[in-house]
Amino acid sequence: MASRPRLPLLWLAITLGTVLAGVAFVYWWERQLPARLAEAASRGQLEACLRYSDQLNALSWLPARSPLEQGRCRRDKAAQLWRQGQWGQALALQRQLLNSPAGGRADQQRFHDWQADLHRTAVERFRAGDLKGAMAALEPLGERHRSDGNALGDQLMLNWNRNRLEWERASTLVAKARWWEALDSLHRIDHPWWQRRAQPLSARVNEALEKLKGEEREHDGHGEVPHTVPLAQLDAEVSRRIAGGMNEWKAFEAGCQALGGKVVEAGPDTVCQR
Repeated sequence: MASRPRLPLLWLAITLGTVLAGVAFVYWWERQLPARLAEAASRGQLEACLRYSDQLNALSWLPARSPLEQGRCRRDKAAQLWRQGQWGQALALQRQLLNSPAGGRADQQRFHDWQADLHRTAVERFRAGDLKGAMAALEPLGERHRSDGNALGDQLMLNWNRNRLEWERASTLVAKARWWEALDSLHRIDHPWWQRRAQPLSARVNEALEKLKGEEREHDGHGEVPHTVPLAQLDAEVSRRIAGGMNEWKAFEAGCQALGGKVVEAGPDTVCQR
């Protein structure tokens, strides 16, 4: 009888030998990693330290090894990234540290301090008029935008757009000399940066209203226009209605009517006359 071919046995031996060699190499390399990790950490070679740390984690099916150097290099690298302004990467690495046995209370505190610092930075930038910078600070916190609109970034954006629209409306009304309506929009601006930008508009509105008051006092002294409602009384009526929650223009109209007058356009101005 012819002998059976031995080729399959040869291939089997080669395959098994390759697998065993690979396992032996991986085991040997896993034994080397802690020492290499410790050396990289001691020399401050953070990139190499993190690389060895990731390789050590990838071999988690082997006997577990979590040397303190692994946490040390993550801690130092996170601090370095934070100083460089790479906040998102710093927080991610700090979170990895906290999820490892090397993380401690001090690491947890630093993580919370960084989050609080980003939140504070975002608010400060927003109030200073740096909307883009505020959103950049909120990005690593996951607070730039949410689908439900409840992120801090969503709220800041709503406030910013509302103030911008009021400033634009006030600018348009000032150009049309509609002083009371412009004053209403200016009073609605509550963002510090937009308030500063609106100061020239406020100055023009106040100057125009003071001019109207002066003309009214002059007219009262000479008795030239008895049909004009006294501004002092009108101001009192308008202020009382504004305090009750009515907007400036509606308060002006209602106050004028309460004094027996009506709102008319007198050239570039809007006045209340009987």
